[in-house]
Amino acid sequence: MTYHRIAALVVRHLYLYRRSLPRVMEIIYWPFLDLVVWGFITVYLATFQGQMPAVVTFLLGALILWDVLFRSQQGITISFLEELWARNLMNLFASPLTPSEFLAATMVMSLFKVTAVSMVMSLCAWLFYGYNVFIIGIWLMPFIMNLVLTGWIIGVFTTSLIMRFGQEAEVLAWSMVFLFQPISCVFYPMDVLPVWLRGVAWMNPAAHVFEGMRGLLATHVAPLTSLSLASGLNLFYLGAVILWFHHTFNVCKERGSLVRVGE
Repeated sequence: MTYHRIAALVVRHLYLYRRSLPRVMEIIYWPFLDLVVWGFITVYLATFQGQMPAVVTFLLGALILWDVLFRSQQGITISFLEELWARNLMNLFASPLTPSEFLAATMVMSLFKVTAVSMVMSLCAWLFYGYNVFIIGIWLMPFIMNLVLTGWIIGVFTTSLIMRFGQEAEVLAWSMVFLFQPISCVFYPMDVLPVWLRGVAWMNPAAHVFEGMRGLLATHVAPLTSLSLASGLNLFYLGAVILWFHHTFNVCKERGSLVRVGE
């Protein structure tokens, strides 16, 4: 991979944010709206502190971490769709740009979005609700990195499906991540799930992150087991999904369907 080609693609996407209010709203307004709505819910639940003392902390912390996963996935898929809508996909891949460099650039854009959204939500949570996400301590960073990796996995897989099946699969860019939400155990423990579904959730790296967060806040015990499972699963899935992306790209190129994506 060549750094200057990756940087050029990143700069191309960053320029889109200079005079695009909808794109800025995606980073600031919608995460802020989510936080406000859920914040009022947690304020209401705080009136029942005698019965459920940790619910407020769990909900706001889970919401911020879930948005990290969601935005990291969006950073991958929306960057791909931007090229699709601009009819720029063939121009990119007719250049020396490789699929690996393209993925690297979309991952950098994903990190940009995650960083911006996390700053907005953390600041608003502190200003409006007095909630400090840093109560998670030094474990916050490995939690976030694992959720970013999970978002990348979903994003790369979704991108490959859109590349393969075209415009009819574009809806997956917004809906795919929510298919994983029930088995990510964002707002409830894994024990709540039916027994047959727990095995499926166990294979989801995000579920171990959220389980680890709740365990850390409740018991103050280092979530080493949860983080180890999440990291191992993430590395395995990320390697597999990158190979799948390259396979899909080669199939589309051989069949000539790459020029018809989005048509």
